[in-house]
Amino acid sequence: MQPPTTNQPNQQQLACPQLPLAVYREVAAHLRQVTGVDAKLIMRPLEHDPVENFDYYQSQVSLLQIIYTDTINELAKEQVTAILDYYAQRYSPWEVK
Repeated sequence: MQPPTTNQPNQQQLACPQLPLAVYREVAAHLRQVTGVDAKLIMRPLEHDPVENFDYYQSQVSLLQIIYTDTINELAKEQVTAILDYYAQRYSPWEVK
């Protein structure tokens, strides 16, 4: 993972479609412990399209949004990468959105 890479220079949006809500919360909590980093969970809409088949394995979370301050240093970036890599290896790779 290379932070940050999205439409805004100080933010990153990642998804792991089958990652449980509790694990997303754990990832966000770990990321928030890094100086200069904030993390938010973007939930999926509550409405379900009746035409689509319901997938019990699909996560309740749509995106993990990571926000970096302008003053983030290299050590903090390495910590973010290590945290994301740990969960990617344990569960499944992150998809950059």
